[in-house]
Amino acid sequence: MVHGSWFMVKKFYYELSTMNYELRLFKGLGLILVEMELSKIVIDEKRHDQLIVLKEKGGERVLPIVIGLNEASAIKLKISGVNPPRPLTHDLLHTTIENLEASVEKIIIDKLEENTFHAKIVLKTASGSTKTIDARPSDSIALAVRAHVSIFVEDSIIKQSETFNKGKQ
Repeated sequence: MVHGSWFMVKKFYYELSTMNYELRLFKGLGLILVEMELSKIVIDEKRHDQLIVLKEKGGERVLPIVIGLNEASAIKLKISGVNPPRPLTHDLLHTTIENLEASVEKIIIDKLEENTFHAKIVLKTASGSTKTIDARPSDSIALAVRAHVSIFVEDSIIKQSETFNKGKQ
């Protein structure tokens, strides 16, 4: 039975090339994950609104996430190629992870509760084990742009966001 279950998990990894996007199953959690990429950062200092927009890689769906000014600035600085004279918090975290002989494997935004997104930072240790750390999406994405890793969002969260945003129109 276990062998058959593993076969089903492996079989579930697939690419929907005709629809031009990927759905992935995060082994062990049973989540359908969609690979996303950072599409836009909006910083409005007058209204104190900061927003990042993730776009489905190879697709059309988007996920807007409201974040703090510090995180938005940290993301924008890094993707703009600006290197501050001293490390910012996310630079320090990335360096610490590397110096502990681990690496950031991926970022997963896996939950939306009471209008708050939740994320996981997935680390791979030198021994090959995987560690998962609970984090805010803004910090996770700031780390992802430093580690050059993929950002995944659980498919149901994208659907929830689409439903919510359609209701506002």
